[in-house]
Amino acid sequence: MAAQAQQETALDSLRDREIGVEQEHLDRVYRRLEEKIHEAEFLMNDAAQRGQVGTPGALAERDAQVFRAGIHLSRLNNEFEDFLFGRIDLLRGKDGKKGPDGAYTAVEPAEGVIREDNTADIAETLHIGRIGVLDQDYAPLVIDWRAPAAAPFYRSTPVDPGRVVRRRVIRSKGRRVLGVEDDLMRPELTAFLDGHELPVIGDGALMAALGQARSHTMRDIVASIQAEQDLVIRAPAASVTYVEGGPGTGKTAVALHRAAYLLYQDRRRYAGGILIVSPTPLLVAYTEGVLPSLGEEGQVAIRAIGSLVDGAEATLYDSPSVARAKGSSRMLKVLRKAARGALELNDSPARLRVVAFGRRLELEAEQLADIRRAALGGTAPVNLLRPRARKLLLDALWEQSGAAGRHTDPELAAELRSSFDEDITSEDSFLTFLDAWWPELTPAAVLDAMADERRLGRWARRILNPGEIRKVARSLKREGRSVHDIAMLDELQAILGAPARPRKRRELDPLDQLTGLEELMPVREESQRERAERLAQERTEYAHVIVDEAQDLTPMQWRMVGRRGRHATWTVVGDPAQSSWSDPDEAAQARDEALGTRPRRRFELTVNYRNPAEIAELASKVLALAMPGSASPKAVRSTGVEPRFTVVDDTLAETVRAEAARLLERVDGTVGVVVAMQRREEARRWLAGLGDRVVALGSLEAKGLEYDATVVVSPAEIADESPAGLRVLYVALTRATQQLTVVSAERDEPDATGVPDLLRD
Repeated sequence: MAAQAQQETALDSLRDREIGVEQEHLDRVYRRLEEKIHEAEFLMNDAAQRGQVGTPGALAERDAQVFRAGIHLSRLNNEFEDFLFGRIDLLRGKDGKKGPDGAYTAVEPAEGVIREDNTADIAETLHIGRIGVLDQDYAPLVIDWRAPAAAPFYRSTPVDPGRVVRRRVIRSKGRRVLGVEDDLMRPELTAFLDGHELPVIGDGALMAALGQARSHTMRDIVASIQAEQDLVIRAPAASVTYVEGGPGTGKTAVALHRAAYLLYQDRRRYAGGILIVSPTPLLVAYTEGVLPSLGEEGQVAIRAIGSLVDGAEATLYDSPSVARAKGSSRMLKVLRKAARGALELNDSPARLRVVAFGRRLELEAEQLADIRRAALGGTAPVNLLRPRARKLLLDALWEQSGAAGRHTDPELAAELRSSFDEDITSEDSFLTFLDAWWPELTPAAVLDAMADERRLGRWARRILNPGEIRKVARSLKREGRSVHDIAMLDELQAILGAPARPRKRRELDPLDQLTGLEELMPVREESQRERAERLAQERTEYAHVIVDEAQDLTPMQWRMVGRRGRHATWTVVGDPAQSSWSDPDEAAQARDEALGTRPRRRFELTVNYRNPAEIAELASKVLALAMPGSASPKAVRSTGVEPRFTVVDDTLAETVRAEAARLLERVDGTVGVVVAMQRREEARRWLAGLGDRVVALGSLEAKGLEYDATVVVSPAEIADESPAGLRVLYVALTRATQQLTVVSAERDEPDATGVPDLLRD
């Protein structure tokens, strides 16, 4: 016992010493960051003073310098917290060339660096962080994680170590190093650093990272990216990169890091913006802090699928049957009919009466109907067809006037026609008629019109069945919109179109007033910076689109996302086994239409880093039912803790609350309680007062999230709530990183040990 205590004391002493080594380096980095911030602040102040010189040249120089200094200062401030996460200790390389970041570029070790007695010296140590930091002599203090020199931190393995001997994950909070964990890439080698044997701390960085408690916000996921993930992140961006992987394989991490990496590699190409589409607002909240922490923000938009339409936000959920009707490709035909039918909603006038050339001219209802049909025969958006309809009305009135035969001279005839059109279109009666007969339609107005069941029945006849028509109409009467309504709004925007609006005049820059020159100089045109900011706000198309959990997108949602990436390159991340959409083949067809003819490059992630083997094995039983023949990703660790099964004792509420409280005592992090969608609100009441470490969520909300422990309530209820219910249950069972509890109700038909029917062998 005494010997064991001495050994533990020695290990603790070694760990403390190594933490101190990294703390010393981190202190040096922060001192350098403070110097860089002071430099940026000085440049900002100096630029402001330049504006007082009063010459156009000084103003232009001021604007450029303020812009550059502002970006630099903002980036430094954003990266000031928790940005150092890794270190690699390297052998001497085959060549001595240095890259722009001051690190040597060699990938493989030089000949003879490993001595005959299997010893070697560490020639170079690189610290990896979210941005690069150089000291005053331009030597690297921190290497940007996206730089080529940082690639060995991710790609090195014991099978292919390259120059890497030790890989270290550094855990820090603010300016304080909390811990270090090491992986040996060359375990057979005895390496020396500064004359001392290279120390190794912990059982391995990966296993330590997997065992750490999660918070509700995804934080330092950079250090857990492994070789197969890194291959996807750094893959060329051309065409479509399609990534498949089961639960826990790091698909979301890959998507987020790929966005930052692409910007780093080719900022000019991706100045048009990168869009990341997540399936739920919960997943957006979980991931939105990652990209700023990686050094990229502003040009990357992370949006939930229900937030892609400006001015609209999904706050409601549709029943599975309503979701199937709204999300299906059939809805496209309904919306096209509704957009045209909505022209008649506002008591459309049945007669047009005007006076021209001293004559009263009239168009009756039948003639007006023919003109509307002719105008709608075009392919342009409905609102943009109004000028065509106006011309057809004038043509009909001109023909009725009989004036067409008054002149044989083409020039005189054209002049007479122009005069006729001017007379008609200047009459208030004609303008009033046109506004009522062909009103400017909005997507929201058309969607509201579809809430009338009889009206929707006319538009959706032979497309939706009577039951679907009734349910869809009733769902549209609710206050608020569902995620499927958002896709319908976007489709209607494309069908209707929007007339061009005059652009607002740029407001005068307050700094211009400091010069006293505003009266002498003309109003400046929009600057490049102002144009970039305006385009970012107005952006509806992106240079690269990343779709996370792509298997859940409906055909209508694929159309919505596709419109935002017509000329983009794509990264599509998903897992067919986790699809919550009832007709994957229909969704796949819509996906292929959205992606167009671009060539595909496919990757597969095969290692489950999230779930211990005990949980993964249980989930695989549901996968076998949901998608027979599908292979589960391989779990890389075991905790020895089997899933717990319990049966409702008194009430469901009391049982679930007791199990959640039990797990809160056994894990340091978060507990997720997953219930069928219709139980979300009552589940939140069950857990009231247990604290913010526990969260209740519906089965569809759990997608992409992870918790230290989960309680899955009534597997049968989740499996039966939709045709894709078994796949949704598979997702629910794979959210836990440490412990899983399954609560069975009567519907689950549990056996004597509490195991529900769906989860028995």
